[in-house]
Amino acid sequence: MLLPRKNQSDSYYFFSNPFYFIILGLINPLAYYLILFKAYDLLPASQAQPLNYSWAITLTLMAAVFLGQKIKKQDWIACALGYFGVVVIATKGDLLALNFDSPLGVGLALLSTLLWAGYWILNTKNKADPVIGVFLGFMVALPFAIALCFYEQSSWDMSIQGWAAVTYVGLFEMGITFVLWISALKSTQNTARISNLIFISPFVSLLLLAYIIGEEIHVSTLIGLILIVIGLLIQQLKRKA
Repeated sequence: MLLPRKNQSDSYYFFSNPFYFIILGLINPLAYYLILFKAYDLLPASQAQPLNYSWAITLTLMAAVFLGQKIKKQDWIACALGYFGVVVIATKGDLLALNFDSPLGVGLALLSTLLWAGYWILNTKNKADPVIGVFLGFMVALPFAIALCFYEQSSWDMSIQGWAAVTYVGLFEMGITFVLWISALKSTQNTARISNLIFISPFVSLLLLAYIIGEEIHVSTLIGLILIVIGLLIQQLKRKA
């Protein structure tokens, strides 16, 4: 029997609409990360990264189709500038050298953007608390992921380093950030404005690489950052009624 609404639990949300949460869990984290990691395995990072970050553009377009949100001229300009900035950063400014070594890898990377954007579109209809929604998705995906590991006869790293890496990815890549992002999407009336903020991420990643690992920041990175910031400013400008 379902719990009273004032004491809603994880089981209440799941059993009130189990098919919905099963679909969410199978899309993300299961299918999305399987496809994304395979794309990164087939493609150089300089090609896979800009393709993967194009999911923000996909999200904007899908929001217009499935949520009925309007895309105005400044949204298109912001998308174009933001994505171009990501490409400039990822290719170190050598745009003409963006040759795809693996058509399959490119296809998988683009497919991952559809899955990722579709997942967040579905989550805007999720009535459950964001933390509960993420928890249920991972609980659904867990048995399928374990079954795939046995099917593929994957090795299990039981070392402290292995568990530390898994814990870090689970908390920061798939946990806390999911909750924050879901909350942002559920609070906005315009997905385009929110989705374009992710174009800051590759620049922040490069900064962390520079300061923690010591990698060089190229001039092209600064050019790409300028393009991204301009796109974000255009996106956030007050619109005329």
